[in-house]
Amino acid sequence: ILGLRSELGLFANLRPATTFAGLEDMSGLRPEIAREIDMLIVRELNGDVYFGEKGTHTRTDGQREGWDRMSYAEGEVRRIAHVAFAAARGRSGRLTSVDKANVLETSQLWRDVVCEVAADYPDVELDHLYVDNAAMQMVRAPGQFDTIVTGNLFGDILSDQASMCVGSIGLLPSASLGERRTAHGTFGLYEPIHGSAPDIAGQGRANPLAAILSAAMLLRHSLGREDDARSVERAVSDTLADGLRGFDLGGDASTERLGDAVVGRLAG
Repeated sequence: ILGLRSELGLFANLRPATTFAGLEDMSGLRPEIAREIDMLIVRELNGDVYFGEKGTHTRTDGQREGWDRMSYAEGEVRRIAHVAFAAARGRSGRLTSVDKANVLETSQLWRDVVCEVAADYPDVELDHLYVDNAAMQMVRAPGQFDTIVTGNLFGDILSDQASMCVGSIGLLPSASLGERRTAHGTFGLYEPIHGSAPDIAGQGRANPLAAILSAAMLLRHSLGREDDARSVERAVSDTLADGLRGFDLGGDASTERLGDAVVGRLAG
């Protein structure tokens, strides 16, 4: 998937995390805290340690050593910052940039460039958090976050954390976008944030809702069909409000049954 994102020039990963009504008790957080979660994590996809030089070697003392190079060019930070500020502008106008500028030179550059881009968005309120504090705040008071922008590594970790705050990784969709345009939006790759789960393949136990919600993001960002996107999201929300739960949420609804329920809501 890393090669696919790189080859297609998909540098901006949008990962929304929202607690669905009725699922507050499924979160690892207290229900009244989980109920407040409605955030968008904007993760840079083409840089950081995932794409930096790496290797292993044997040192002169005979010990094996592995290394990975973390780096960001100014232009890489600038373009993802513009995506994040635009996204925040379309939400509540608040953006949190997450880095580790007190330790990493890469993060200091990140913070400097994000601050420079902020001048183009005077209507968006910007604040900064170190990644360790951001992780703590996400479980202490996740309702404080609206839009988060961060690098590849930190975004990977924080978005998975967010999925458990809302109840299951099987509920989070994502859109990976670049600069290429379609007739009605932006070319993108759409997928759940979870992996392929080969351990349950063919058992009908996989939660299809994140994949369905990813289709809603496709409708919104690449096809320009906002009303249809909202209809799909509403159908998922109504299905969960009916009490239907997959195995990941402690229920026994199969993949097919959940999918059929959403289709039924759309058809109705």
